[in-house]
Amino acid sequence: MSVLKKYIASQAISKCASCSLRELCLPVGLDAHETEILSDLIEHKCKIGRGEYLLRAGMRFKSLYAVRNGFFKSYILDSEGRQQVTGFYMTGELLGLDAISAEIHTCETVALEDSEVCEVPFERLEEISCSIPLLMHQFHKIMSREIVQDHRVMVLLGNMKAEERIAAFLLNLSDRFEKRGYSATSFVLRMTREEIGSYLGLKLETVSRSFSKLQDEGMITINNKHVELHDIHRLTRKISGY
Repeated sequence: MSVLKKYIASQAISKCASCSLRELCLPVGLDAHETEILSDLIEHKCKIGRGEYLLRAGMRFKSLYAVRNGFFKSYILDSEGRQQVTGFYMTGELLGLDAISAEIHTCETVALEDSEVCEVPFERLEEISCSIPLLMHQFHKIMSREIVQDHRVMVLLGNMKAEERIAAFLLNLSDRFEKRGYSATSFVLRMTREEIGSYLGLKLETVSRSFSKLQDEGMITINNKHVELHDIHRLTRKISGY
């Protein structure tokens, strides 16, 4: 490989290595040329301020968005105009998957803190996936992960008691933070307790009582939005029947 080609490849790998879409790229064994193609596709970045909307319900679907850094929530409005939170998204996760089928976004998606996303034009992603089968395989894995997550939420809402729902929610966040190189036992909740309640199908006061009960039992400490998990094994046992 020439010096110029080596430089181009290293620049592409550098871009992708620092991008929240790296799961679609480096781990699946793309060569330098394929990595360069993907890097060119996802290099468009957009800063979203806290409280600003990335997606609105009814928008035509054009792109997926990878969270480069920050935190988002998605929600729908019920018949009375109240928010029903449908998901929380952090670094390395994709936004907009709900719109692939109908080609219309069904959820409002708003930043819970100053964030940055990479825009991935979906038509172009499909085009390059035809020539890079490993990329399509990894995308299918991400779609599958979303389906599994939806099933877990259905179990949460259908069978678990309030404390169990909160425990499962905290363990889910813990696992996701750990996979991104952050602490699994000490983190900040970017969402409000009301938003947690909306997501888990619980009233605000029930969320507060459940946090207090878990704290009284020595499993967690919560101070405003900062959470410490003291006993992950006990939290896991609390939901082990599910």
